[in-house]
Amino acid sequence: MIWGETPGWPATLSDGPVLLRPYRRSDAAAWSEVRIANRAWLTPWESSPPGPWNELNSTRAYRYVLQDMRRTARRGESMPFAVCLREPGRPERVVGHLNLGNIVRRAFCSAYCGYWVDSRVAGRGIIPTALALAVDHAFGPGGLHRIEVNIRPENKPSRRVVEKLGFREEAYHARYMHIDGAWRDHLGYSLTSEDVAAEGGLLRRWHRLSRPPA
Repeated sequence: MIWGETPGWPATLSDGPVLLRPYRRSDAAAWSEVRIANRAWLTPWESSPPGPWNELNSTRAYRYVLQDMRRTARRGESMPFAVCLREPGRPERVVGHLNLGNIVRRAFCSAYCGYWVDSRVAGRGIIPTALALAVDHAFGPGGLHRIEVNIRPENKPSRRVVEKLGFREEAYHARYMHIDGAWRDHLGYSLTSEDVAAEGGLLRRWHRLSRPPA
């Protein structure tokens, strides 16, 4: 599979049971199942879909989603990761998504990050680990300097993810994105490479924060 000459892409990243990798054609059924099963969990936070949820998240629709992800990755505009879980005695399974998108190079060297996780495995540290892995990769082989995450104020679980990892709240974006049928406000968070350099990376920070007290 040829994805293009994007710095740091394609890439496979892992820490414990959490694996980030490029999407495959064979992910269609797993992607569709997890998206359809999580409709109520995801619709309050995702951009308003132009059609029925089940149709837009079918195995047939996945072909077009995959084409779009590969196209933006080839152009160097994104790094789309399938978030997978590896557990003893079970096959690797897709449980979420993380994308570094709107990548701009030259003097900006920045990207936006968006993510979601299957509600059936939420609260197990999967997305904080995935985000830490992706940010360290972006600041290293990806050649980026700044990562931004924009979150609806009401989305407290997602806000806790970035706040635990040390992202700064920097902005309030009024009527920022059309989500769940209306223009919704968002909070803007960011992190730069200098913010985590002294700790040896964001994953190391997350390990320190999530380690049980002695």
